[in-house]
Amino acid sequence: MPEPQDIDPRRRRLVFRALHRGTKEADLMIGGFVQRNIASFTEAELDEIEAVLEHWDVDLADWLSGRRPIPPEADTPMLRRMAAECGRTGAGVPPGAAR
Repeated sequence: MPEPQDIDPRRRRLVFRALHRGTKEADLMIGGFVQRNIASFTEAELDEIEAVLEHWDVDLADWLSGRRPIPPEADTPMLRRMAAECGRTGAGVPPGAAR
């Protein structure tokens, strides 16, 4: 994972925003996904992440955990990618925590 000082300001803002959602569950799922992928995102993917971050935490947590399906009006390739990664075993577990 890149260090915050090693990425451009837009990416730093997105990482911060993804890690400070307001609920621990959302911070871990959304923030973890963004941290792991931010360095490789294209400008178009950064736009997609910004759009995903506009959704409410409760909705994102439900969609990413599979508790509720992603509704058609919110369904995007980026959100599906996030849901696939967040649905894996161990996703959302803090780094260093016992599984």
